[in-house]
Amino acid sequence: MKKEIQEFIDSKRIAIMGASRSGKKFGNMIADELKPKGYEVFLVHPEAKEISGQVCYPNIAALKDQVDAVLICLPPAKAKQAVQDVADAGLKKVWLQQGSQSPEVLALTKQLGLSTVAGKCIMMYADPVSSLHGWHRTFAKIFGQY
Repeated sequence: MKKEIQEFIDSKRIAIMGASRSGKKFGNMIADELKPKGYEVFLVHPEAKEISGQVCYPNIAALKDQVDAVLICLPPAKAKQAVQDVADAGLKKVWLQQGSQSPEVLALTKQLGLSTVAGKCIMMYADPVSSLHGWHRTFAKIFGQY
């Protein structure tokens, strides 16, 4: 496993940017999956005060001393600003969930000196891995993509 992945999943206080008020986005699903695995999850949403009973923070700066890492589940157009906000808050670990990365966003993470995981699903790495993610993890290991 890559060093950046291990360091990220070892971080137990994670902000998630990209949960929706409807509760139907991948960011919501990840939050729900990480909590029982021992992660303290903080939702960042620019407008919502709470999502599914969990308090939301208006921006990552409001959390900078409470989290160790940031998971971004936003389209690349919004992920670029999110990455900049992470760096501005002094945080160093970012995970660009599949679909959030683009060459431009990845170039920015490199320019800002962020420890970055991109193009991978955190659910394949945050133990214990179960269900469909467990199968994906097994195949990734077999084909050298873990």
